[in-house]
Amino acid sequence: MENWITEIMNQYGYLGIFLLVAIENLFPPIPSEVILTFGGFMTTTTDLHILGVIAASTLGSIVGAVILYGIGLLLDVENLEKIVAKWGHILRLKKEDIHKADAWFDKYGVWTVFFCRFVPVIRSLISIPAGMSNMNFWLFLFLTTIGTLIWNSVLVYVGAAFGESWHDVVGYLDTYSNIMYVVLIVLFVGGAYWFIKSRKQKK
Repeated sequence: MENWITEIMNQYGYLGIFLLVAIENLFPPIPSEVILTFGGFMTTTTDLHILGVIAASTLGSIVGAVILYGIGLLLDVENLEKIVAKWGHILRLKKEDIHKADAWFDKYGVWTVFFCRFVPVIRSLISIPAGMSNMNFWLFLFLTTIGTLIWNSVLVYVGAAFGESWHDVVGYLDTYSNIMYVVLIVLFVGGAYWFIKSRKQKK
């Protein structure tokens, strides 16, 4: 996949970077780390400029995030309630659980949307619950832009600094990703345990 990504970027420049990053937001398995660090390296061997690569990649991220936000709007709380009403007995979910999750995102969603922009895979998918909770669109867009701009800028500059060794950065980022996944799993398990325990206490 890396060869395919670098070939598109070599052939189409800024447009290729924009399209690849937009697609990466919709299909997270496409590694943005490769796109951004190789884009940084390209600024040392082609006519591409660092600010141009950052702008193209950030715009692509925003477009992808807005599309996922729109999908989240279609899967709003009312639609989820219908799903839970039909399948909740299998999933062991109640309508109250949906409202609790929605209330939690209303309370902490601002920080969640921002900080999740620094977590691979999750950085793309977080746009869906933002839409589902009807988070203010302009606030969502602002946080997404700032978080994405920081992430993209760091990787592009690092790719440019490493030059031909840009691929080493991808290896370091793989380690970072694995650590973040472990942290998220621990948080998820802890949250699930707390949720189940609180429900049993109420009963």
